[in-house]
Amino acid sequence: MSRIGFILKPDKSEAGVLLENLVPWLCELGHTPVVTTEDQIAPAGSEIVPEAELGAAIDFAVVLGGDGTMLRAARLVSEQERPVLGINLGQLGFLTGFDPERAREAIEAAIAGELPREERMRIAARFTRPGHEPITRYALNDVVLHQGAMARMVEIEASVDGHAVADYRADGLIVATPTGSTAYSMAAGGPIVVPGIGAMTLTPICAHALTHRPLIIDERAVIRLTLGAEARGVILTVDGQWGHSFLPGDAVELTVANKPLVIFSAGKSFFDVMRDKLHWGVRGNR
Repeated sequence: MSRIGFILKPDKSEAGVLLENLVPWLCELGHTPVVTTEDQIAPAGSEIVPEAELGAAIDFAVVLGGDGTMLRAARLVSEQERPVLGINLGQLGFLTGFDPERAREAIEAAIAGELPREERMRIAARFTRPGHEPITRYALNDVVLHQGAMARMVEIEASVDGHAVADYRADGLIVATPTGSTAYSMAAGGPIVVPGIGAMTLTPICAHALTHRPLIIDERAVIRLTLGAEARGVILTVDGQWGHSFLPGDAVELTVANKPLVIFSAGKSFFDVMRDKLHWGVRGNR
């Protein structure tokens, strides 16, 4: 018997229909479907747990959604090292590799131990403010320092392993994992990094100095970001899932997290996925 957790996209219409189809099927096979109180959908036969307890309550998780829902799954189950299977109900679906029509087939294969697994690096972001306890949050995609409501430049001081890199004047700065290199960082002109390469990227957003180009940083490094004295209205966001005001005197240190996200692979190479999702043409018949 397996305990299978389900994590649903915010717009639950399509995901809810699929969940209603999967729960009785899994129960017939003798498995236990587990849903969270946060998703507010509990088909008959499913077990309900608080969201914070999901990772400890399951053997693996199934995402019914897109890459944004996968970011939520990473936050819920990575620390317990539970693998995640993604059923793509989103748009791009870089991480949710299985189509809804293959949901049963994919879940059966995961239960049987027949699906390959891959690890995706996460970033540990340790935020400190003088006089307060440090806060640590984890990113599968990226950590971003950016301007808030006002359209003004941000002054960001960046260092790597104690060595000054640059004083950026820009709309913001993105620190991304290889997984996140195809998200916001790519849109800002950052490099695409093949998952499995031990690196983080440092990408300025609309830098004032045209010579401030994206950097690739070794995964063993410690990246530290602070603000210039005149910076105001700056926000720190982690995977777009958590945000906090960021003031002069605050700091965030970014390192590779001890535990990656483990995902079930659909068997396609990263380059297959990239060509498909980013519509990169290939000559000839391959």
